[in-house]
Amino acid sequence: MPQTVISISTSGQGLYEFTEAAQDFLRRLQVGEGLLTVFVRHTSCSLIIQENADPDVRRDLKTFFSRLVPPTTDPGMGWVTHTTEGPDDMPAHIKAALTAVSLGIPVRDGRLMLGTWQGIYLFEHRDHPHVRQVVLHLSP
Repeated sequence: MPQTVISISTSGQGLYEFTEAAQDFLRRLQVGEGLLTVFVRHTSCSLIIQENADPDVRRDLKTFFSRLVPPTTDPGMGWVTHTTEGPDDMPAHIKAALTAVSLGIPVRDGRLMLGTWQGIYLFEHRDHPHVRQVVLHLSP
């Protein structure tokens, strides 16, 4: 069962699309059908499938999650005890817990069976740049 690890460089909180990298992996394999499992190897970012046509969707999602789980410097977050890695770290863990760290996407005729406006995104929850590793694994 083929697999690879791709690196995604982030520049702070936000959504980073990597649909084309996943499709390139399938093209190299020249597969017909299967299930692509996508897994992120970190605890302060996550994966989502989301609209890739209108950038307002990505901005609104980032804003929503920032309002839902603000940094630990926010007065309402005084209950947080894990603060040694910065005011964005524990909120990043909470956001990752609310979303997904793995996705399963069907493959037919060598193509991801995503909808017309769907894309695969790494959802970075930390403020500072990171290089994130995402595992792509194809099952028959």
